[in-house]
Amino acid sequence: MSKLAGTKRKEAPNGTKEKHTKKPKTTEAKAPKPKATLEHFPEASDNSDLDGEDEEPESNGDGVISPAQSGDVTDTDNPKAFKLDGNSSAEAHAKQRVLAKERKAAKPNADSIARSKKIWERLRRKSHVPREERKELVNELFTIITGRVREFVFKHDSVRVIQCALKYANPEQRKNIVKELQTDLRSLAESRYGKFLVAKMVVEGDAETRNLIVPEFYGHVKRLINHPEASWIVDDIYRQIATKEQKATMLREWYGAEFALFQGKGAAIGETAELAEIIKMNPEKRSPILQYLHQMINSLIQKKMTGFTMLHDAMLQYFLALTPGSEEQRAFLEEMMGDIDKETEGGGGDLYKNLSFTKSGSRLVCLALAYGTAKDRKTIFKIFKDTIDTMAFDQYAKLVLVTGLEVTDDTTMTTRAVFREILGEKLEDEQQRFEKLEAVANDLNARQVLLLPMVGPTKWLVKDHDKAIFDEVYAIRQTSSKKAPELRRKALVEYLSTPLLTFVQHRVASLATTTTGCQFVAETLLACTGDAKDEAKTAVAQLAAGDPTAAEHLANSAAAGRMFKTLVLGGAFDPATKSVQLAEPRLEFTTALWPIIKPHTLAWATSASSFVVVALTESEDVDAKVREEVMATLKKGKKALQAAAGEKPMKGTKTAKAKGNAGARMLLQKL
Repeated sequence: MSKLAGTKRKEAPNGTKEKHTKKPKTTEAKAPKPKATLEHFPEASDNSDLDGEDEEPESNGDGVISPAQSGDVTDTDNPKAFKLDGNSSAEAHAKQRVLAKERKAAKPNADSIARSKKIWERLRRKSHVPREERKELVNELFTIITGRVREFVFKHDSVRVIQCALKYANPEQRKNIVKELQTDLRSLAESRYGKFLVAKMVVEGDAETRNLIVPEFYGHVKRLINHPEASWIVDDIYRQIATKEQKATMLREWYGAEFALFQGKGAAIGETAELAEIIKMNPEKRSPILQYLHQMINSLIQKKMTGFTMLHDAMLQYFLALTPGSEEQRAFLEEMMGDIDKETEGGGGDLYKNLSFTKSGSRLVCLALAYGTAKDRKTIFKIFKDTIDTMAFDQYAKLVLVTGLEVTDDTTMTTRAVFREILGEKLEDEQQRFEKLEAVANDLNARQVLLLPMVGPTKWLVKDHDKAIFDEVYAIRQTSSKKAPELRRKALVEYLSTPLLTFVQHRVASLATTTTGCQFVAETLLACTGDAKDEAKTAVAQLAAGDPTAAEHLANSAAAGRMFKTLVLGGAFDPATKSVQLAEPRLEFTTALWPIIKPHTLAWATSASSFVVVALTESEDVDAKVREEVMATLKKGKKALQAAAGEKPMKGTKTAKAKGNAGARMLLQKL
């Protein structure tokens, strides 16, 4: 067989050659589709909603619309002209509105829902409704909704009516609404609009009403905390209204299915949510509990749902259940830093930022800083770059800043990261810096960041809860930090000294008007060092100038009197040793104060700030010559002291408090 030009076809499997013949295409005329009529759709013929609608124009079979049926589009005089009636669109919309109203009117309870919405429209403008009218409207509203609340709550418009009713209801009416919806609370929490009604119940309800709400979520915490709508409501209930026992019941559900409670029953009295204690009582369950809890924690972190207080409590319990220094603990710390962009300063780190502003979360971050490496601490501080100011004024986040200062060996990094922001060093205007510092000095939270390196966790500065965290951190840093605490403190105070002393020098008159300001001035002068200290002492001493008997004089201020007394003593009183711990180097404040108050010594001794003079006679920081001059002046004015001291109460008499000036009495005893 000779070869043919071109490509040869392959032979068929049976050995025969493939045929090149093709079947001819045939075109058959398809039967036209039957014309759709109302007989095919019998339900359409009875639908009044379609009355008045334009019918679809018929085709002649070739896709061309018959002119007879397209007359309202084509002009008969000029076939090429295309005109659209301007009123046709408005008429169509008007018909649609009418149809919508008819459909609403045909729905069940249409009249009552419409009336209740009218009442809501009136009541929501509270300032425009007289009290009597509001009372009548509320009564009418409850007449409509009582026994039918469920019919209103699953629609975005009518649910507002029930929210309004909750707002103006009395306790009994609120309780009735909650009871009607008690079995629907979980469904409402998952609803896009119903969740706000649940929030309203929580806010407006009393303790009894709240106790009806919280148990409805028992046994469903795992599902609801992962729900996009219900999660925030469940966490708000946990954070704001749940009792200690209710919180324990809800948190225990994070530890496994066996801890989930159904049928509205809570945890038995005395049952704890402390995971370490649960594992101690059931050591064989440690692995499954930790695995289940870790899975729930990781699920929310991966979804970027890291703002929940319940999550923060669960994370703290997980961390405390791990062995300190173990691989498990180290792995968990690494997971916590998973969303931090280490290449970008301030990048990511939403988990750490959210943790820092809750009670359990801030403690967890403090522990992470204490157990972390130097590299970990540096990475964590980077993400707080833009939130330092906000953190300083928060009751929990300020603990994170203080802990970072107390455990980090690289004081250059911490002072730049924390103090530079709080001191306002980036502000070019000096007055703006002073205003910012004054706000810090007078805030009970923010001032701790500056004062703790100077005075430590003293009782007047730190609350018991905060003190417990600091003690925990101090114990951990003995093994996790290399620098000695005293060297770290010295470096921090050295950085603070110049800006704080300059601030006191220029703003002491304003600071002395508040108790917190007076404390800040006293501790700054006692702890800080540098060339600016003499100018600051002089500025503070000048506040004592003038006649102390004048009503506006600082001698009549209890806070200012304590400030001057502390500065004259030259240190803080130590309750443990019952003695004054003199500052090093010595303050010697009397050298600036005595020339100013010397002409008015007797007036000070009989004033509300008489203990300033007592301090002049007792302090080791006062020159002996000054003490002699004080005593000589007091001897000359003994009668004035006796008059101010008053009568000493006799022993056995029932007097709540001695009358007269206590400081003057002490001075008389010294004479």
